[in-house]
Amino acid sequence: MQINAPLHPGFEAILTPPALQLVAMLHRAFEPTRQRLLAARGVRARQIDAGVRPHFLAETQHIRDGDWKIAALPAALQRRRVEITGPVEAKMVINAFNSGADSYMTDFEDSHSPLWTNQIQGQINLGLAIRRTLTHTSNGKHYQLNDSIATLQVRPRGWHLDEKHVLVDGARVSGGLFDFALFMFHNAGEQLARGAGPYFYLPKLESRLEARLWNDVFVMTQTELGLPQGTIKATVLIETVLAAFEMDEILYELREHSAGLNAGRWDYIFSCIKKFKLDRDFCLADRAKVTMTAPFMRAYALLLLKTCHRRGAPAIGGMSALIPIKNDPERNAIAMAGVIADKRRDATDGYDGGWVAHPGLVEASMKEFVAVLGDRPNQFEQQKPEVQVSAADLLNFQPESPITEAGLRMNINVGIHYLGAWLAGNGCVPIHNLMEDAATAEISRSQVWQWIRSQKGVLDDGRKVTADLVRALVPEELAKIKAAGFEGKFDRAASIFTTMSTQDAFEEFLTLPLYEEI
Repeated sequence: MQINAPLHPGFEAILTPPALQLVAMLHRAFEPTRQRLLAARGVRARQIDAGVRPHFLAETQHIRDGDWKIAALPAALQRRRVEITGPVEAKMVINAFNSGADSYMTDFEDSHSPLWTNQIQGQINLGLAIRRTLTHTSNGKHYQLNDSIATLQVRPRGWHLDEKHVLVDGARVSGGLFDFALFMFHNAGEQLARGAGPYFYLPKLESRLEARLWNDVFVMTQTELGLPQGTIKATVLIETVLAAFEMDEILYELREHSAGLNAGRWDYIFSCIKKFKLDRDFCLADRAKVTMTAPFMRAYALLLLKTCHRRGAPAIGGMSALIPIKNDPERNAIAMAGVIADKRRDATDGYDGGWVAHPGLVEASMKEFVAVLGDRPNQFEQQKPEVQVSAADLLNFQPESPITEAGLRMNINVGIHYLGAWLAGNGCVPIHNLMEDAATAEISRSQVWQWIRSQKGVLDDGRKVTADLVRALVPEELAKIKAAGFEGKFDRAASIFTTMSTQDAFEEFLTLPLYEEI
C-alpha cells in the first residue's frame, strides 16, 4: 500500500496498520467486481443512447412477486421522522447531532469536497463525536455535543469515485470502500457498546448487482471484525432512474442489512437528464419547475413508498433544498412554507420521514410528520394498493417548459459558484437561499448541455439555447459571483463549467475531472 498524501498530526490515529489492512483486504476482494459493474454502467448508458428504454427486468420477476421482507430493524433506526444531512466538518457535525432530528446522515459524498485533509479529518471528527468528545470553537463561540443526540448514519462515496491518494498493488482504491473500512474499523464496536450500530447510506447505485456488491462487502467486514451478520444496516438512495426499476431487487439483495430506501430527488433528476441526454425529444423545464409533483417524480416517489412498505422497510423522503433566510422575514416565511408543504406531502403520502439540510428546519418538519404519525414509529400500514406505476409512468418526463433566460442564467450561476467553492474545499454551499451540493450542480451543468442539443431547448422568448449563448452569459454570471464577495476558485470554475456544458462529449460526473485538480 502507498499513501501519496501528507500525514498531518493526528492522522496516524486513523491510518493505522490494522485499519489499512482492512482497506487492502476489501480492495483485493472486490475491486475486480467494482470495475466490472462500472463497465456495465457504460454498456447500459450506450444502450439508452441508442434508443433502448429502461424496463422492469423479466429475470427478477420472481423477486418482485415474492412474499419476503427485510430483516428486523434495530431500535435506533425505528423512528426516523426527520433526518438532517451535511458534511463531516466539526461545526456541522456538532450542530447536526444537536439539531433535534431523529437521525443525522453525515456525508463523505455529495455535500463534501474530497480533499485529503477533509477525508481524514472527517474520520477523526466522527470518531470523537461517537465518543462524545468532539468540540469546536470559532468566532468566539464554543460548540459541544448535547447529552441527547441524533442517530448517526454515514454516507461513503459512490462506486464511481476513487481515493487517488491511496494505492493498493499500484491501483487506486475505491473511495467508498476507503471511507467505509476506516469508519467500521475504528467505530463499529464503540457504536454497539453505546446502543446503536454502524449504519450507512449508499449513494448512486444503478442496479441490484451494485447493491449485492455492498452486501458482500458488509458480510466480509463483519466476519473480519468479529461482528454478527446483520449488524450493519444501510439505506439505499434511489437517485438514478435505472435503480427505480430495481427497487424490490435492491432491497432483496440487502435484505439482512437493509434499512430501507430514500428518494434522492436531485440526483434522480440529474440521472434522468444524463441517461436521455442524446434524445432530441427529451427536455425538462427550468430546474425550479421540476418539482416532486412532476409526473415522473410523482410516479417514482409513490413506487418507492409502496415498494418499501410492502417489504417492511422505511421509506424516507428526499431533501428540500430550501433553507432559512436570515434578516428577511417575508422571504423566510415563503421558504419555510415551501419546506412545510414538502414534508406535509411526504407525511400524508405515507413516508416514514424526510430529509432537511439545516438545523433551523428540523422543528417545522418534525411537526408535519408528528401530525400524521403521532407516536407511531412508521407508516408501514400504508401499503398503497391503489398505486400502479408502469415503466411509461417513470419515463413521463414533464414539464418540458418553460425554459427561461433567468433559468439558464441560474444554472450557469449556480454551476460556477458551486464548482468554485468545491475546488476550494467546500462541498455544501448556500446559494440564492438554497443549499446546493454536487447533485444540484450536476443538474445545472447537465441541463445546459442537454438544452443545447435538444430540439426543444428553446427559451420562452423563442431563442434556441446554443453554446454561443452560454459562452456569452458565463462572464456576466461570473462577474455577479465575484461582485458578491464569495470565496472560491471561480475563474477556474467558469472555465470548467463552460467546457463541460458546451463540449461534444458528456462528462459522466463533474466531480471526476475536478477531483484530479484538488
